[in-house]
Amino acid sequence: MRIGIGYDVHRLVRGRPLVLGGVRVDSEWGLAGHSDADVLLHAISDALLGALALGDLGHYFPDTDPRYRGIASVKLLESVIGMVHDQAYRLHNLDTVVIAQRPRLAAYIPAIRRNVAELLSTDFGAISVKAKTAESLGALGRGEGIAVHAVCLITQVRC
Repeated sequence: MRIGIGYDVHRLVRGRPLVLGGVRVDSEWGLAGHSDADVLLHAISDALLGALALGDLGHYFPDTDPRYRGIASVKLLESVIGMVHDQAYRLHNLDTVVIAQRPRLAAYIPAIRRNVAELLSTDFGAISVKAKTAESLGALGRGEGIAVHAVCLITQVRC
């Protein structure tokens, strides 16, 4: 068994779509980034890479590389999942915390969990997505961005 942690944060801006866990969230605010800026999938990818001791997402998909401009983070996660499988591991479970003052995410959590479970080819019950506010403290509390913490456990599928 191996444990990985991931973290990501992106600034909220007007005029971009807000995508979390591959699910479009109705909002006039979206996340700024080189890719689609899906902060949840970025943190999940970093947790998986961390569990494999392979570094972080930016090492494999740098924001200085024009090939990744506007790319769907689902594609980045698919590559990371390939690395997990190449090393003969599978996801056992995943726990995430989305920190967002706005928009309210509670209504989207079931769809996000279902989508993440499907992307990771695992059971819905193995995926936890929690939404928290920052209690109006700091930049996140002022609604300037969204941050995500992710923790995963992967297990070896062969010895």
